[in-house]
Amino acid sequence: MKRRTLLAGLALAAAGCGRKHPRGSALPRDSVVIALGDSITHGTGAEPSAAYPAQLATLTGWRVVNGGVPGDTAAQALDRLPALLAEHRPALVIVSLGGNDFLRRIASTDTEAALRQVVALSRAAGAQVLLVAVPQPSLTAAIGAGLSDHPLYERLAGELALPLHAGGWSRVLGDATLKSDQIHANAEGYRVFAEGLAATLRERKFLGS
Repeated sequence: MKRRTLLAGLALAAAGCGRKHPRGSALPRDSVVIALGDSITHGTGAEPSAAYPAQLATLTGWRVVNGGVPGDTAAQALDRLPALLAEHRPALVIVSLGGNDFLRRIASTDTEAALRQVVALSRAAGAQVLLVAVPQPSLTAAIGAGLSDHPLYERLAGELALPLHAGGWSRVLGDATLKSDQIHANAEGYRVFAEGLAATLRERKFLGS
């Protein structure tokens, strides 16, 4: 009985670790990837070639579709996702949404519900999903210092067994030298973000070494 209890406990612990650090399946070069997001995915504050999806394409060899629309909330991105999925049939959807929700003080429950539907639609279309954490608003955010991820993302990633890229935007948008204005990166900031994201993709086995 004790042995069975111990084995059951180990199995649960292993399952928990799997939820915390899930891995993806490797994508070959030329795979289609959608980067779904708002203005910081679009690349506001820099030339289009410097936007993080373009830089990620260079780093990975994937065909990364820039699905960033300035001003979009999570719900608005959800509304246009079906057309993107039908047109591009991606192998992976990278989801970086929520910043405009926080700025507009949309209820976090509404943001979470939209993100859950984004994940569900993407998976139903046969795509893998990677979630990108977005900083939470704070008094220090006004001066671009001391940013940290909104706790929504880590919790959602754990519940849905999603790979999570944590700290990327918090690092970039918390460093004045990497920003074009208070809420957008500059070209160097987008490069730093893309390199960090590529490292996470490699760690989570989406990208070969």
